[in-house]
Amino acid sequence: MADGRAARTIAATNGVAQDTAFGAVIAPIHLSTTYKFPAFEKPGPYDYSRLGNPTRDQLADTIAKLEGGARAVMVSSGMAALDLALSSLRPGDLLVAPHDCYGGTHRLLSMRAARGYYAVAFVDQTDEAALAAALARRPKVVLVETPSNPLMRVVDIRRVTGLAKAAGALAVVDNTFLSPALQQPIALGADLVVHSTTKFLNGHSDVIGGAVIAADASVGEELAAWANTIGVTGSPLDAYLTLRGVRTLFVRVEAQQRTAGALAAFLDAHPAVARVHYPGLASHPGHALAKAQQSGFGAMLSFELAGGLDAVRAVVATLQVFTLAESLGGVESLIAHPPTMTHAAMDPEARAIAGITDGLLRLSVGLEAEDDLLADLSRALDAAARV
Repeated sequence: MADGRAARTIAATNGVAQDTAFGAVIAPIHLSTTYKFPAFEKPGPYDYSRLGNPTRDQLADTIAKLEGGARAVMVSSGMAALDLALSSLRPGDLLVAPHDCYGGTHRLLSMRAARGYYAVAFVDQTDEAALAAALARRPKVVLVETPSNPLMRVVDIRRVTGLAKAAGALAVVDNTFLSPALQQPIALGADLVVHSTTKFLNGHSDVIGGAVIAADASVGEELAAWANTIGVTGSPLDAYLTLRGVRTLFVRVEAQQRTAGALAAFLDAHPAVARVHYPGLASHPGHALAKAQQSGFGAMLSFELAGGLDAVRAVVATLQVFTLAESLGGVESLIAHPPTMTHAAMDPEARAIAGITDGLLRLSVGLEAEDDLLADLSRALDAAARV
């Protein structure tokens, strides 16, 4: 970290005990929408909360430090963050995106392209020939999502961002699945990092938000100005709650990924499971790369049931500790069926190309006792084996 403190220390203490009014240890929430001008034609550091807010700025400063960036912009959702990160694109420009990205990302890019905002090429970025062909078209932006949602494919950030820059493209990396606790894309060459702060950064499934972190301060300033212009900046209360979540990011993720590893090993050995997607398994094709560019394997995994859709129905009907719900990164464990939930907006052909089958289930591992989660999955898979 630039200021010499460890990342987990920054997460726990950045902005603590800095209140100059009353000496509050925890920074107060500044809910005011407007601020007094000290004098005519002399605005203070803040004038209107859409443009700037002390609480939101404290969160932005913390996340920028954690990601090793120069400036972070806090917005109202993860999709708003992605849209902001792509705001430099113009009609006729090409965006190269992952073929197996989050369903909401696929929907946004497809709809923007259909309206002529820019062109999109969905590419398997682990396929060297396909990536080279896409980069030969001189894209303006290359978007990377690693590990991918929901198949946990791992992309070499340093290599792809290097190739993107050589092609004259801006390199944008979605770091939602791992958070800066486990991966720092800017150190690997990213120009911009995007987050759905709804997920691991907040960690409590009670706030919707997003962030864009820029490696270059001037780019960050441009993004902040555009976010203010179009009105997508996040609320102070959401910023306060997210900052409270960031305080425990490292201890949460450490515990969650430890349990995720145990669940992945259990699933990998179960006869009702056809395949497990988790980079922490030595059999995962991206295991060595994940080990090299990540500081952990994360708390997200997916698996395919041998019994297909009927087995999926049996599993979700039997589970008692896991909750059938979208989203991820909270303290509670969730299970989702991507084809009918998170990736339902993708047409069947796009899902097939990405490798998202009807028998696929995605887990977000929380903080429950490992034995309870294992027992829950065991009961559910026994039910699946009977269909």
